[in-house]
Amino acid sequence: MGDRRTAKDGDRRLGRRALFVGGTAAVLGTAVLGTAALAREELGRLWWRLPGIEKPRVAGAVDFPGARWVAASPANLRRADRPDDYRIDRVIIHVTQGGYRSAVNVFQDPGHGAAAHYIVSADGHVTQMVRELDVAFHAGNREYNERSVGIEHEGFVEDASSFTDAMYEASARLTAAICGRYGIPVDRGHIIGHVEVPGTDHTDPGPHWDWARYLRLVRAARTAPVKPQRSA
Repeated sequence: MGDRRTAKDGDRRLGRRALFVGGTAAVLGTAVLGTAALAREELGRLWWRLPGIEKPRVAGAVDFPGARWVAASPANLRRADRPDDYRIDRVIIHVTQGGYRSAVNVFQDPGHGAAAHYIVSADGHVTQMVRELDVAFHAGNREYNERSVGIEHEGFVEDASSFTDAMYEASARLTAAICGRYGIPVDRGHIIGHVEVPGTDHTDPGPHWDWARYLRLVRAARTAPVKPQRSA
């Protein structure tokens, strides 16, 4: 979350009527302009939301083995079908600027306007609040939201002691799993801090986050056997 508690970025969920009307307009408009490829791309992102086509979801399912599921408010995310409709090619590292419980509470608050996919606690527990297939409002930039997975870390950017060994190791395993799932390179071009997202005023994860150590741990986890995480 970084310096502010809200990070609205203009994301809005499309209703059924908007889907039909918008889809028709896209087809007609692009036919006139001769850009049918753009229309196909946009409609390809929306077809699964038609009545009777939307993919079933398992309540409480997690994408990272051993993670605890606590659902964020639906107001703080946009349902999607990633990576089929939006390519995932980034992991964005955040710091909560508060405790674990306060982060969970604000992500469950529909008035907050933001949520990350995961929260990693100081003791290394991983909580998932948004499915990776959905767009979480965490980056403060719509394009980056659509193409990334956001991971919050309990603590404060100005407090080096926030970033414990257990946190680094658990987060590295999580990021390694995400990178492996979507073919994301393990480098600083694709694993970035919230501070690096264009158009935002956040400073997290801050100067005390050890990027060199973190990338070493992620690379090591990518080649190590998968181990189930502890339940919260």
